[in-house]
Amino acid sequence: MSPMGLLPPLAAPYTNAVPKLKTHNPNLGVGQRVLPNLLSLALAVTLTSPLPSHAIPSLNSQPPPISLTTPFSQSKNLEVGLENGKIRPCPSINPGCVSTNPKSSSFAFPWLIPANSSEDAIQKLREAILKTQKNVKFQLVEDTPDGQYLQAEVDGGFGRDVLEFVVKGDVVAYRCMAMKVTYVYPFTTALGDSKGQEARLKQINDQLGCAFGR
Repeated sequence: MSPMGLLPPLAAPYTNAVPKLKTHNPNLGVGQRVLPNLLSLALAVTLTSPLPSHAIPSLNSQPPPISLTTPFSQSKNLEVGLENGKIRPCPSINPGCVSTNPKSSSFAFPWLIPANSSEDAIQKLREAILKTQKNVKFQLVEDTPDGQYLQAEVDGGFGRDVLEFVVKGDVVAYRCMAMKVTYVYPFTTALGDSKGQEARLKQINDQLGCAFGR
């Protein structure tokens, strides 16, 4: 036997060429050919489409404003004076108040002046306040289209109280209100009631009864 017959067969020569993928196979169905194309298209759209605006929050976005209005903060800015020519109602956060405004929770009826006593009614009202109240300070007395308006400050139970009157013809509308509203933490309901103001108004009314000849 020849020595060449004992040698193993030579391997196929090595090559670094990458075999080419077949791009078309006539045996593939239509669906099998279309599916890869659809996947490629979907991937391209996903990569190029912008993200929704709500996907990534802006660093410059601000949270919605939070209302800091509380009954306590409202009690620091109690409004006085006429509102559209009329006595204001009592604030809902102030129990120490009485008003002839029908919108008030602490409502009181206006006073009626006898027909023979309507002259100088505002002056008689001033005198009645001076005789029945302490440390009176008249803030304003003026004529308005809706009557004569008088505003005065007097000593109250926890500070100063404001008295307001409008005299028109034989009717006296009024509001008597404590300017200091007291709260006890953590409660948000103010302490007090309208009884002190009712007693104050009765004193003035009784004095006016003498002045008006009732």
